[in-house]
Amino acid sequence: MKAKTKAKKPQKQLLVDGLVAKLNGAQALYYTDFTGLNVKRMTDLRRRLKKAGVEYVVIKNTLALRAVNEAGLAGTRLSGPTGVVVAQDAITAAKVLSDFAKENDSKPAVKGGIYEGNAVDEAMVKKLATLPTREEALSMFAGYLNSIPMMFALALDARKAQLEGSN
Repeated sequence: MKAKTKAKKPQKQLLVDGLVAKLNGAQALYYTDFTGLNVKRMTDLRRRLKKAGVEYVVIKNTLALRAVNEAGLAGTRLSGPTGVVVAQDAITAAKVLSDFAKENDSKPAVKGGIYEGNAVDEAMVKKLATLPTREEALSMFAGYLNSIPMMFALALDARKAQLEGSN
């Protein structure tokens, strides 16, 4: 019996160490309750998150909290089945979760999480999902930059026409 217990502790610590490594450098961590999702839907969720560069880990709550604390983040008490979303891009991860939940009867439910070292609730994760991603923001910025020379040229033309009209 003791041999089995001793064998499990190093395995659990390996899980915790692996999650700590993933958390270091992550921009966000979201806790989800995946109750009500069948295997097909869970596979679809994992596939979407992976495609977006986001990792989804299902781990016991006690081990998840231990990893969060070991990573130097403030963990909250968790209950029930928990899937941990570990994201380098918090907005993309929030968008994937939000879009998936809209299509699947509000599942998985977001329990909360950590964004840039601060605790966030479900409402904040939903707000993050409405923000533009980094790529979208850069695209909008580039569009604004491209319009500046055109607006300047139009202003010059208008001024030229104004000057010509006064002569």
